Amino acid sequence: MNIPHDVAIIVCDGEKLLWLRNDGDSDYPNLEVEGKRKDDNPPDRELTANRRGRVQESSGSARSAYEETDFHQLAEDRFAADAADMLKTRALKNEYEQLIVVAPPRTLGEMRKHYHSEVEKRLIGEIDKELTGHPLDEIEKIIKAS
Repeated sequence: MNIPHDVAIIVCDGEKLLWLRNDGDSDYPNLEVEGKRKDDNPPDRELTANRRGRVQESSGSARSAYEETDFHQLAEDRFAADAADMLKTRALKNEYEQLIVVAPPRTLGEMRKHYHSEVEKRLIGEIDKELTGHPLDEIEKIIKAS
């Protein structure tokens, strides 16, 4: 994928977000960090205090378990929605003209649900990979190779 000069790149995973900008050109990208955000999102086992609830069926002795809520996943989905909202806010302020989004498939899918039309107009690429833990030079290589 071509990484044009001054393109905004968001690398997100549901807990961490990097806002990058290409200060180089498309042949020799030079990604610079313009901002970052990290939310503490402990594993679901640390968020869930009780066992699954049970209910007695009224027409017999059959019992069923309530579906357990995955609070960790809910927090990741909320983070992705917030990231999409941040993209909208920055687009409406004309803080970027072109955008590349890099996120794992589930996070990317959740973000897509919340894309504003202004974000969609500026979006030049999406990459469904987990790259938040990678150094910038590796992120550059992976984006170029995509």
